[in-house]
Amino acid sequence: MSDDGQNGITIIAFIGSVFSPYYAFARRKGPADPLNHCAVNVAVYRSGGNRWAMTERSRDAVNRTTDTFTVGPSHLSWDGRSLSIDVDEIAVPIPGRLRGTIRLVPTAITQQAFSLNQSGNHQWWPIAPCARVQVRFDHPRLNWQGDGYFDMNHGDAPLEQGFADWQWSRGAMQDGTVILYEAERRDGSRVDLAMMFDRDGRMQAFEPPPTMDLRRSGWRVVRSVRSDSAAKIVKTLEDAPFYARSVVSASMLGEPVTLMHESLSLDRFKMPIVQAMLPFRMPRVRRSNWSR
Repeated sequence: MSDDGQNGITIIAFIGSVFSPYYAFARRKGPADPLNHCAVNVAVYRSGGNRWAMTERSRDAVNRTTDTFTVGPSHLSWDGRSLSIDVDEIAVPIPGRLRGTIRLVPTAITQQAFSLNQSGNHQWWPIAPCARVQVRFDHPRLNWQGDGYFDMNHGDAPLEQGFADWQWSRGAMQDGTVILYEAERRDGSRVDLAMMFDRDGRMQAFEPPPTMDLRRSGWRVVRSVRSDSAAKIVKTLEDAPFYARSVVSASMLGEPVTLMHESLSLDRFKMPIVQAMLPFRMPRVRRSNWSR
């Protein structure tokens, strides 16, 4: 989020896109190659109108090394101190260019990843809980700095097989970052992580405050958050049939905090009607040629 709270951006680089209907269809025939289902998802939030892109591409449009990852015209690179993301995508459902650069500079890199289920086939690593972000876009015209965050999920099984839903939130505090990760597993057990990271990456777990119900999204996705006192939705950024991304005002560890919050219903996601809707937001390019 920008320092003035007026702009936001989310970037997700997918190898084997967990929300891809094409990947799900390919897996019905047997093991599928995750590199045939890659995408760079870009979501821009601004007063002049939000923009969204998530074009899936096959392995002949993908290249990766230890420090770089390229999907079609978009490119991520790590130089040892910062992550640079060069974006060149076409927004959907209303076509429009998304082209620019995001630079994320962590204050520290953490070393600990977390298993989200007992079998260990779903992992989450909060790589850089505290970071500064610089956003410069030509299309649309953007130029701002703000607070940022960088993490990674890795799985060896379809997400909807392991979980029914989750609520995740992250917010900047006076002395670091607070992150809460809650999920209901398919076996009925739960993930309940609550942690504070200082600017040097040191983590301290804490007892999460009570759960506060939030109003449902426009698609009736259930939303809730942990908070010491009353919490409220400041803004809904994404409202999809199985997913909501929101800005939430809450209180944590006795301090007011603005959270980036997400609610995911995997029961909704796997419904046939929802799967049929996904290609309208997640088109797939079947040829390798592209131009900047």
